[in-house]
Amino acid sequence: MKKRVLCYGDSNTWGFNAMNENVYGQRFPEEVRWTGRLQTLLGENWTVIEEGLCGRTTVFEDPLREGLNGLQYLEPCLATHNPLDYLILMLGTNDCKARFSALPKNIADGLGRLIVKAKQACVWRDQPQILVIAPPPIRKGNDTSEIGRDMGVCSEKSAMLSKEYRLWAEAEGCIFLDAASVAGMNDYDFMHMDDVSHERLAESIAGILKADLLEKE
Repeated sequence: MKKRVLCYGDSNTWGFNAMNENVYGQRFPEEVRWTGRLQTLLGENWTVIEEGLCGRTTVFEDPLREGLNGLQYLEPCLATHNPLDYLILMLGTNDCKARFSALPKNIADGLGRLIVKAKQACVWRDQPQILVIAPPPIRKGNDTSEIGRDMGVCSEKSAMLSKEYRLWAEAEGCIFLDAASVAGMNDYDFMHMDDVSHERLAESIAGILKADLLEKE
């Protein structure tokens, strides 16, 4: 029976390509996105489900764009892809926007609500298996860049998420990955991964999932 993995994230799961100047095609191809690479690395005995949305937050309502609250969509998303063996959560980059006025701990607590909600969902084949990923930090260049006009100054806050996420992962018995250990944001808009980082992240996740499955066999 194939293992089913749901990848729930924002534009870095959707595959936003900041280096592509064509605004109607700013997305890496499937085979480049970390989700697509993960499918290839895991092989035919796994099904990797991509659920990325540009601008998605953990729990915050964006006053400028509708439908981006990750908590509100999580339950129907989980139900849509029932049954599941693993859930990968990689959110928090958008929560750093100045308009949300959220501290790193506030953002992590939002992620914590997603973890708790997911664990309670009736979608698991066995016990809930959740991989919490702290996204690569937003780089300081963003603070004074063109996109910084929308984001605000948020690089320092972003860099502090990993510590807070790890605490939640440990408290809830989740697997944890600090994406900064294998990937980083690009040199163009400072808040999206390039193709190399997508590849490295996929390789790291594949290793984690395979090792976890082997440990349970």
